[in-house]
Amino acid sequence: MPRRDLPPPPPPAHLREWLDESVVRADRARSLAELVRHNLGIERLLLLWAVAAVFALGWSFVGMALMAFEEGGPLDCVLGLVFAALAAGVLVSAGIWFGRGARLDRRIRQLQCAWAASDRDPAADRRLRAPGRSLAWLLSSLALGALGLRVTFGAAAGPRPGEGAYPELVLTMGLGLILWVTALLGLGKAGAHYRWALCALRAAGPFGRPASSGRLSPAAPARRSASTGRPPHASGTRSRSSGPAV
Repeated sequence: MPRRDLPPPPPPAHLREWLDESVVRADRARSLAELVRHNLGIERLLLLWAVAAVFALGWSFVGMALMAFEEGGPLDCVLGLVFAALAAGVLVSAGIWFGRGARLDRRIRQLQCAWAASDRDPAADRRLRAPGRSLAWLLSSLALGALGLRVTFGAAAGPRPGEGAYPELVLTMGLGLILWVTALLGLGKAGAHYRWALCALRAAGPFGRPASSGRLSPAAPARRSASTGRPPHASGTRSRSSGPAV
């Protein structure tokens, strides 16, 4: 996903004080909704699975290279070198793609935290939790993780010593490892969004300021004095500047 598709960061606090509060809240709601869609959209899930598929393809070339080297013939060794070169190219490309996705996720998280701290709108914030999208990430990642664990443990329990199936074992266990690591990444994204929705959206104070800490405002003594019927600075002693009592 290109970075230009992301919304800009919120204006600084000293500029927000001069802006209309309704305009700031509308920009905040629109930007956060767009960031949540980028973060938990179906295209992000498919992108994660696509990266995992490229890693699996590269690891398949590793397994085929090991099988070719195990044969020991001259032609098999040449074929193994070709498979090893293909594996290196595919795995490096997948790593670069994964790194770009990780940087994009970090940028989205920074923008989410910045926009969430710029204001507070409980009515709009309830929609940002996106329980349906989080549940979709959670269930699909659980299913993928269960498949990965089954493939991994099934491969580990299958071969017996002396059967010469170690390249197949390495290939199958590597594919299972890729599956459940991808599942862990999906579970982590869903859990991180849930934690952000609970913490960041509640921590912001109204219009970019933290919630009141319980300190009394300057007008509080006057209001309290009015409720008791006494002047704000009344005391049991008379002022020095006052004259004698009549």
